[in-house]
Amino acid sequence: MHACARWLAACALAAATGAMAQTWPARTVRIIVPFAPGGGVDTISRFLAQKLTEQTGGTFVVENRPGAAGVLACELVARAAPDGHVLLTSAPEFTINPSARSKMPYDALRDFTFISQLTSGQFMLVAHPSVPVRNVKQVIALAKSRPGQLNYGSSGAGGINHLAGELLQMMAGMKWVHIPFKGAGPATTALLGGEVDFVFGSTVGLVSPAKAGKVRPIAVTGTRRYAELPDVQTIAETLPGYDVAGWYGFYGPAGLPAPIVKRLNDEARKGLFSPDIKDKLEKAGNDPVVSSPEQFAAFVRAEIEKWGKVVKAANIKVD
Repeated sequence: MHACARWLAACALAAATGAMAQTWPARTVRIIVPFAPGGGVDTISRFLAQKLTEQTGGTFVVENRPGAAGVLACELVARAAPDGHVLLTSAPEFTINPSARSKMPYDALRDFTFISQLTSGQFMLVAHPSVPVRNVKQVIALAKSRPGQLNYGSSGAGGINHLAGELLQMMAGMKWVHIPFKGAGPATTALLGGEVDFVFGSTVGLVSPAKAGKVRPIAVTGTRRYAELPDVQTIAETLPGYDVAGWYGFYGPAGLPAPIVKRLNDEARKGLFSPDIKDKLEKAGNDPVVSSPEQFAAFVRAEIEKWGKVVKAANIKVD
């Protein structure tokens, strides 16, 4: 193609992209959620959809597509037209699946546009009251004295709570057994019934039974203590460098036009930091974190690398 023709084609594409951004959204925008209704990412996605609808004058709806730890929903979005009408919210499993699954129907870095991180939270390690431990140091000592005899439950194999336990095992040089359940609810029920010794779960889901004395809070997985239970230490206070965040992210298909990405990023920041939504998020143990697309892409790359090492060391395969 002649240089002038290439220049004209580029100008035409830029004009078309700009026009698309100005008319967006032209129809209902579907925010695809990879998990069932009622969970953390679903709740935050509904907050986001509500604010985007109010702020843009468009219609944003949440569509739950659970299955394969988020793979089914991610595949749907990866194959969608990059026009801003099919978007994705997801959890840390987005960065675990590439190493935990031998076959992936998409490339987690190449096939998506990174819009923003949405929130950052953490998890909590709790024990059944019959287990004679009250802090991380005692958990490690007990596990080392009884290698392979203690166990912990999680919401499923290959999920972030499973890997939180594997990372603790690796960093502490101890050995315990992972017991997967089909969701956080069944795992917590098993702990309450004394079927498992420990559980890694969401702070918001475990704070009530912890305050009621039904489970014993041991530690939280982030870098700072949880405001609702300020006396509960972080795991990092015993094992420096330990950090497992319960974050949520916002994506589109690869090739999403830059003006639409910027608009979505700006509107997400405005919505999640609005006083009513910010208060709801913080009460649920999440802080709004709206990063730039570039910062979010770098964060996802780092998380994929981090969990890839844990998955390989623990020889985790979920398919």
